Amino acid sequence: MIEQQLSLLLVAVPLLAAPVASILPNGRLPWLLALVVSWLCLAMAIWQFIIVLDGHIISYELGGWSPPWGIEYRIDAVNAFVALIVAGIAAVTMPYALRSVEQEIPKKQSSLFYATLLLFLVGLLGIAQTGDVFNLFVFLEISSLSSYVLIGMGRQRRALTAAYQYLIMGTIGATFLLIGIGLLYAETGSLNMVDLHARLENALDNRTVHTAFAFIVIGIGLKLAMFPLHQWLPNAYTYAPSVVTVFLAATATKVAVYVMLRMMFTVFSFSGFVRGTPADEMFLILGTAGIIAASIYAIYQRDAKRLLAFSSVAQVGYMVLGIGFGTALGLTATVVHIFNHALMKGALFMALGAIVYRIGSSQIDKFDGLGRQMPWTFGAIFIGGLSLIGIPGTAGFISKWYLVLAALEQQSWFITATILLGSLLAVVYVWKLVEVLFFRETSKNSKIKEAPLSLLIPMWLLVLANIYFGIDTRLTINAAKAAVQLLGVAP
Repeated sequence: MIEQQLSLLLVAVPLLAAPVASILPNGRLPWLLALVVSWLCLAMAIWQFIIVLDGHIISYELGGWSPPWGIEYRIDAVNAFVALIVAGIAAVTMPYALRSVEQEIPKKQSSLFYATLLLFLVGLLGIAQTGDVFNLFVFLEISSLSSYVLIGMGRQRRALTAAYQYLIMGTIGATFLLIGIGLLYAETGSLNMVDLHARLENALDNRTVHTAFAFIVIGIGLKLAMFPLHQWLPNAYTYAPSVVTVFLAATATKVAVYVMLRMMFTVFSFSGFVRGTPADEMFLILGTAGIIAASIYAIYQRDAKRLLAFSSVAQVGYMVLGIGFGTALGLTATVVHIFNHALMKGALFMALGAIVYRIGSSQIDKFDGLGRQMPWTFGAIFIGGLSLIGIPGTAGFISKWYLVLAALEQQSWFITATILLGSLLAVVYVWKLVEVLFFRETSKNSKIKEAPLSLLIPMWLLVLANIYFGIDTRLTINAAKAAVQLLGVAP
């Protein structure tokens, strides 16, 4: 009974805390509340993950209505792992937020900022917890609407343009997703994921269901910034406040990848709806194109946050490739990369946030020699960059290794070469940052000090996690394998 209540509390606690934060006096009190809530959510997410890791499933019936008639929170190893990632990133980001938000957000808006940030957390955790497709849509919109507000709070006026662009693209994606869900409901009369799967097994040739599948894939594709539906992401990451960029980059697209996995493998049958159809090749083609195109775009960026934003599009391409393979190895690579990419991008954007904290800009041409003045921040960028490239001994290597194994299993030499080419292109744009930060002569930045400890400690927690999970892979690989089994893919 306690474990069932836990699945609800993980969403309810930040939901109840958000309006409280909004009425607290502007200053540090809203931050303190958000900090306590985020760590409480992390504790509950860890407990929940331990419970389900052995194959146990938690089911909570909201309002006492039995599924499929009522809304069900259904927790297994797949979504418990995603909820753990979201709660963990939130818990690390909140201590980082204190000094960064004080500099980038006007004090009179601090209560609103932390209330909105908690709502964003609610949306992401709700997506991970629910077993109902319409409830999933509702939480997806909660996270999206709150992210529009958070992005618009950036210091530059371009932040408003970025938020508006994201709003338009996000609304289009939400509309496609809702149309798809509506078509499924019209055909089956159910919104429960497990019940939908059972009903759809006898509708493999139904055109309405195939149309619903297409709408849902496009809608989620917009949310996860799958190439070429990624146009909202670079500006959103570039012009949002640093803390928002950290949290958004480390969680939002990863949760959207989870939604894609859940819809394609739990609701629909991958072998029935995708295997042998044009969609089978579509994911592989778009994943490949995203890796190459976004990596090339990243090389030519003059803004470091924008560089990493395009890098994120490329990293989403790797996850899409794993989905496209539809095999145990491919999905293992995708699930592991959801975790590993959250670590590396969280660390890298925190490091850039520390630079922005000191010099007020993320323009690369203003970074000359900063690595010598901010050695700990430079070290975080260097190690995070190695993980992004996929150097052995870092977390990024593990997921790319499994993806290469998946490609070799399918004897797909072109995709194997694409994965390696993506890593080589990552070397180029990571080196671009390293060269400017460390090997160029210091000019006017000679008096810049290292970032404060409140920024360095969370940053280095993620950096060390990149190293630890590149060496000890038991947690990530075991969780990924358990997730793959629950998604119905045989090894």
